[in-house]
Amino acid sequence: MRPNPKLQTENVAEYLLYIFQLEALVRTLDLDISRIQHELLAPSFSDAEQLSYQLSWYQELVTEMSQRGLQKEGHIDHVDEILLELIYLHNTLLTVLNDEKYRGLCEHAQDALNAFKTKSNMANRHDVEVLLHAMFMKLQLKMKRQEISPETESAFDLFRIQLAYLSKNYQRMKAGALNFIQN
Repeated sequence: MRPNPKLQTENVAEYLLYIFQLEALVRTLDLDISRIQHELLAPSFSDAEQLSYQLSWYQELVTEMSQRGLQKEGHIDHVDEILLELIYLHNTLLTVLNDEKYRGLCEHAQDALNAFKTKSNMANRHDVEVLLHAMFMKLQLKMKRQEISPETESAFDLFRIQLAYLSKNYQRMKAGALNFIQN
């Protein structure tokens, strides 16, 4: 249901994937708040106060998605802001901090990432965004119970490991524990 804000700092990748799911779910229900209320929320929340609390968040989501033309694709502003922070952090880890471990994770995943970019028509997207979309695709495939080839599973593992490292550093950055002047 409504995302837990603590998850954003605890595991930003998991948080974004959850928002991606909610955006997709809202699209599946045609951005129709009545359908969201009756088909999604009402069966899950018998308490009127809790239902109202959830419904208000979904109403905001539907409004933003409608106003920004996100009926078919794209993300809400909040997601775009976090993506920009992650891209900034990614670039900082590689250039300013010269984080060798992160550089190695990026290099190790690069061939698989380039292949995914080509297959998913995301050649013009930043690597961080592509990593997240790849993990979202894996989630969708698992939910549909579709088979994932061993080669694709290996690529997803590389992406997962890189995102986990980036997420951990995002948590450190948000806590003020990353020293950007250590170069």
